[in-house]
Amino acid sequence: MQLYFWPTSPYVRKVMLVALETGIDEQMELLHASPSSSGHDLQDRNPLGKIPALITEDGMALFDSPVICEYLDGLHGGDKMFPESGSARWTALRQQAQADGILDAALLRRGEEARRDDLRSKGWIAHQTAAIHRGLADLETRVDELQEPITIGHITIACALGYLDFRFPSEDWRHIAPNLSDWYAGFAQRASMQATIPADPA
Repeated sequence: MQLYFWPTSPYVRKVMLVALETGIDEQMELLHASPSSSGHDLQDRNPLGKIPALITEDGMALFDSPVICEYLDGLHGGDKMFPESGSARWTALRQQAQADGILDAALLRRGEEARRDDLRSKGWIAHQTAAIHRGLADLETRVDELQEPITIGHITIACALGYLDFRFPSEDWRHIAPNLSDWYAGFAQRASMQATIPADPA
């Protein structure tokens, strides 16, 4: 399998965490592909030109991290990151969607902040920041759901919190969600998390 990736993408990190946690990371070849560059064939494999994108052993192209993660979860015989049925499945999928939404808002905010001063919308930045804060506050009320076994919900929440630390280090989200912060402090020590700490390319 081949994975088009970029080291600072939280969605790529999410895929890599699933691969590492399930022990299938060695089956994946990593292909650097900046989504802002045209110097690779990513757009031929994913018409949206977005990462991550996974090329399976039989040549099928999969994109969007929830799809890729669920595909990878079907390749191993251990405990599943995507529960098969019942409330456990819907809890995990809701957690994934909520944390992905926090990431979406964070990326939209970062993109807006990168615009020229005369084009930047303070209202749009405030709107996305408020969405992030509401998402965190809601997760704070649900920390008791973050018990083992680990699911795609745990993985995605951890990626969202890690991205906030990475891209907005001067803004401490922990005062909004202190119990979530305690959970994250422990989860962040996992070998998979330590192996995927984001860093801007040199």
